[in-house]
Amino acid sequence: MTPLLIILVFAILVVFLSLVAVQQGTIAVITMFGKYRRVLYPGLNMKIPFLEIIYRRISIQNRSIELDFQAITQDQANVYFKAMLLYAVFDNKEETLKNVAFKFVNERDFMTALIRTIEGSIRGFVATKRQAEILSLRKEIVESVKDSIDHVLETWGFHLLDLQLNDITFDEAITKSMAQVVASSNLKAAAENEGQALLITKTKAAEAEGNAIKISAEAEKIAAQLRGQGIALFRKEVARGMSEAAEEMKSADLDASFLLFSMWTEAIKNFATDGKGNVIFLDGSPDGMQKTLKQMMAMNVVDDNDLVEKRERN
Repeated sequence: MTPLLIILVFAILVVFLSLVAVQQGTIAVITMFGKYRRVLYPGLNMKIPFLEIIYRRISIQNRSIELDFQAITQDQANVYFKAMLLYAVFDNKEETLKNVAFKFVNERDFMTALIRTIEGSIRGFVATKRQAEILSLRKEIVESVKDSIDHVLETWGFHLLDLQLNDITFDEAITKSMAQVVASSNLKAAAENEGQALLITKTKAAEAEGNAIKISAEAEKIAAQLRGQGIALFRKEVARGMSEAAEEMKSADLDASFLLFSMWTEAIKNFATDGKGNVIFLDGSPDGMQKTLKQMMAMNVVDDNDLVEKRERN
């Protein structure tokens, strides 16, 4: 092999070793003699072969991890959390990338530190709360974790994008007691609603009954007025008829007592015809008949006096 060919092959090898392709979504950290040199961004890059080496390829994409841990509340209740952590490199600036590349020995150590920091922050918050409050404090727990670890993660070159508490559970005994509390609260609410419904029903029924009684009383009042007016009109017509009959009998020189006796016997006949009883008791003795005639004559005299007064008024 000629020296020229050797030089050409060596040059091609050097050029080939100088080319570095960095994938989209990653950044390569370059060191030379073990010291940080520079970073290579996505695309085709050049490096000094044999001297510059790629120390680490850093992903700047979002990354997630699932957490499963336990915490203890202020009232000594065990709470079990299942969470999803979403994080990413803070930015693609050189200083940030240096922190990501050199703060931890490897990715495993970083993940251990990140998980323990998140869990410790949540445990510290839960330790100040009672178990009855935990389920309603999801948002507060997340905000507390972000506030407490954002600065720490930033010094590592990362930031927390999201923390979701997917599941919060308690010991079986606590879960049963909480279920009993919820059930008793529901029963209490149902009893209160039922009582209110019963009260409304009885109130409406009482109002309806009162209105019915009122309407019935009003109708009875009107009926009584109409009956009274009818009786009064009947009596008025009877009195007018008796007066006219008495006048005609006087004009014919007849005794008015005969009219009264005729009306009395007619009334007895109507009693016997329309009455519902089986027996009519009459005083048929001479004294009884005489007493009855005297009473009818007295009524006739009163009617005559009333008739005279009416004529005088007219």
